Amino acid sequence: MTFWHGFAILTAVHLLAAASPGPDFAYVTRQSLVHGRRAGMLASLGIALGLSIHIVYSAAGLAAVIAHSAQWMTAIKLVGGGYLLWLGYRGLRSGRSAPGTLATPPVPDSAWRQVGGGFLCNAFNPKAPIYFLALFTVVLSPDLPVPTLVAYGAWIMLLQWLWFSFVALVFAHPRVRDRLLAARHWIDRAFGAAMIALGVRVLVTARN
Repeated sequence: MTFWHGFAILTAVHLLAAASPGPDFAYVTRQSLVHGRRAGMLASLGIALGLSIHIVYSAAGLAAVIAHSAQWMTAIKLVGGGYLLWLGYRGLRSGRSAPGTLATPPVPDSAWRQVGGGFLCNAFNPKAPIYFLALFTVVLSPDLPVPTLVAYGAWIMLLQWLWFSFVALVFAHPRVRDRLLAARHWIDRAFGAAMIALGVRVLVTARN
């Protein structure tokens, strides 16, 4: 497989994977709606950086070990499921906004916390080892030259950032945001419920 053939396959597969609904999408959407465009963009950056964890261990050949090791997969699911439950708990604790405060979004976390939240959301995704095992099996390989692996890995991260930056821009757009911000309390609750449902599902599968 030539470099550009692999590049094209990698682009198509990862764009489809990034666009599929999941914790990353829910996290960026909430940050953009509640805290605005900057917060959504920073969360997107954190999610893209989180991919570096999966890319590095996959390139080192650990994805196959993790995916086929019951102990490792259980540990990853327990940690990932616990983090999703924590995100859900924070969302469910959201209180109603006082009248007249909807026009001004609440003060967001620091830039480091926004980036860190996105990073952890992606790094603890329990489905990532299996996805990257499949991706490396089809397109990538530890046997590829190091410059090619670096280029492919950087491209995957860039694609992730571009997609979720687009999501952040859409949901932080004034017309979209003004309509949805009034329902922020329910958006937070829905986000929390979705994260808890995902977390419970992950923890249940960890026992199988």
